[in-house]
Amino acid sequence: MRISIDHDRCMGAGQCALAAPAVFTHDEDGFSALLPGHDPADPMVREAARACPVRAITLHET
Repeated sequence: MRISIDHDRCMGAGQCALAAPAVFTHDEDGFSALLPGHDPADPMVREAARACPVRAITLHET
């Protein structure tokens, strides 16, 4: 699975980082970012995508 973040939609709510802290963090501007070396198969990734209030996270099945 591949994870993409629409940075034009992201408002920095932080729900993704709360749901999957091993995958998501915030960049220097306070918006969502993927951690280096993240595991896209982390079981909490789907929950993080669902928790995003503006649906800025898209999961792409490979």
